[in-house]
Amino acid sequence: MSEPTIVVAGATGNLGGRIARALRERGAGVRALVRRGAAPDKVDGLRRLGVAIAAVDLDDATGVAAACAGASCVVSALNGLRDVIVDAQSVLLDAAVRAGVPRFIPSDYSIDFTGLPPGSNRNLDLRRAFHRRLDAASIAATTIWCGAFMELLTARMPLILFRRRRVLYWGNADQRLDFTTIGDTAAYTARAALDASTPRFLRVAGDQVTARSLAALLGELTGTRFRLFRAGGLGLLGTIITVARTVAPAKHEIFPAWQGMQYMHNMFDGRAVLEPLDNERYPGMRWTTVRDLLTGFLGRS
Repeated sequence: MSEPTIVVAGATGNLGGRIARALRERGAGVRALVRRGAAPDKVDGLRRLGVAIAAVDLDDATGVAAACAGASCVVSALNGLRDVIVDAQSVLLDAAVRAGVPRFIPSDYSIDFTGLPPGSNRNLDLRRAFHRRLDAASIAATTIWCGAFMELLTARMPLILFRRRRVLYWGNADQRLDFTTIGDTAAYTARAALDASTPRFLRVAGDQVTARSLAALLGELTGTRFRLFRAGGLGLLGTIITVARTVAPAKHEIFPAWQGMQYMHNMFDGRAVLEPLDNERYPGMRWTTVRDLLTGFLGRS
């Protein structure tokens, strides 16, 4: 029996590249849709994995459909603003339908935005707009919710203030927050792409923590007390977001500062919590916990 072929769009990016690798490790054939003029080192890296390269223009539905022919699933890991998440991804969707591909995984990989009010998060609103097109298309679709990428805890997400020995939070220190590493998200997506029976939504979280439990964990790992720091309520955070968008709109940036604030607001709001979880759907998955992440980070610091 021949190996299934999975088409991956966005494979030259971090998440997309990891999805392609995870698929190859599971014996799947992978065809990466690569923009013409993509970085040669990224393309060469995919080739070394055994990934077939299809150079396409994502505004050419006919060419993209030809590149999707014979695939059992199209996985999107595209990232960008409206021209990518809505426009280019719609071309990809139409091409998959035209090519007779039975399944499509959109580029969501986020908190569950279905219960959030429109306008509360620009980047998630773009995905919401694409969902309207996706749900009207004649193709089976599966969105993978994974919360926030766990790596942000030691990078751009201002929750852990290491130098001040504080854990910052908004609203409720006991609000549950969902985190999954990029690698675990990719590994799970690869399994889902090879699973013909996936439902419309899959929810996973490598770990679920609160600001309070995070402070306790950091104290245990460092031997130094980490205190909770309540920056304010969600109303105040909403006002700060509005001011930030007015002063520095950064309309053409994918992740301006206020976009990160919107994501933080959504997580502490509580309506985006992932439940029930589908972590156990694929046996053998080992999930990276926040303890794992912080232990490795502190060991390198």
